[in-house]
Amino acid sequence: MWWKILTDYFFSFNLAADCNAVLKALQPIFQEQGMTETVHNWEDHGYLVTYIKKNGSFANLRIHPHGLVLVDLQSYNDDMKGRQEVDQLLNKVEERMKELFHGNIKRVKRLPAILRGGVIDRYWPTADGRLVEYDIDEVVYDEDSPFQNIKILHSKQFGNILILSGDVNLAESDLAYTQAIMGSGKEDYTGKEVLILGGGDGGILYEIVKLKPKMVTMVEISFDKVASSNIDQMVIDGCKKHMRKTCGDVLDNLKGECYQVLIEDCIPVLKRYAKEGRMFDYVINDLTAVPISTSPEEDSTWEFLRLILDLSMKVLKQDGKYFTQGNCINLTDALTLYEEQLSRLYCPVEFSKETVCVPSYMELYP
Repeated sequence: MWWKILTDYFFSFNLAADCNAVLKALQPIFQEQGMTETVHNWEDHGYLVTYIKKNGSFANLRIHPHGLVLVDLQSYNDDMKGRQEVDQLLNKVEERMKELFHGNIKRVKRLPAILRGGVIDRYWPTADGRLVEYDIDEVVYDEDSPFQNIKILHSKQFGNILILSGDVNLAESDLAYTQAIMGSGKEDYTGKEVLILGGGDGGILYEIVKLKPKMVTMVEISFDKVASSNIDQMVIDGCKKHMRKTCGDVLDNLKGECYQVLIEDCIPVLKRYAKEGRMFDYVINDLTAVPISTSPEEDSTWEFLRLILDLSMKVLKQDGKYFTQGNCINLTDALTLYEEQLSRLYCPVEFSKETVCVPSYMELYP
């Protein structure tokens, strides 16, 4: 197996850097590796130096006159050998820089290597755009449905993780998410009518069925209304085989003693229930997170979200409760905008919120 290894290193100084002196001090280190040098020099803006090896590995050395030196290396090799070569080179760079600046280095930071091109993709973004490296060691399931890409990857920490079209949905470790969207253990579901929108991993359904409800109906979204949801039939098929710590056996059959799963567009279903006067004690919306966009007039997901809210209120009993997910706690503008949408519903509502730590998300989630 061959890898592309990218490592970043930077030095920050207490004084302005003599760019030419830094370049001359570091040149021998790269030249010893048999690397071809190309130097770009800008007046008052320092140097950009590229070093290329015959095997395709290369390094970029950026020397800023205001006291910042950056080193980026990319190498093609097997995992262990490539890391060792990069570490040895960077150790020499650090030693030479310390010799050159005699304790005037304010900060040295070596960032972990990013491995690209492997069979297993370990890097997935958080909702607020940060890149997280997961300890993924196996691709358990990877299929394309007519609606989305479905991956289930195994993490040493989090167990199997469901990822839909690049979005981390739920891991076997994430019972905290399921408990929170059900009311954090404060609700009595005994003998109650419950409507779940989405929830295709089966986690919410599995936990509610344990609480002896009268009937739980789980229904899907319309894929032409919003991209990426966690139910289509292929999601259910993948989860009932590979996410059993989350869903137990509830997805083995679409109907049970006190539940039914409808693989249908939830919007016509909600409209039909409203017309029939069917009412629920609880509606749990696990369709989609609060959109990241803060421009409702430009983002159809906001329109979809408002429609689901309005229809859900029409099938909710007067003393009923509606639970839903938010998004990463750092997305304050989007979360505030969502709360503003609640004041625009056709009926007045009161709301409260709770923030939990969802293990595989690696972020707080209200």
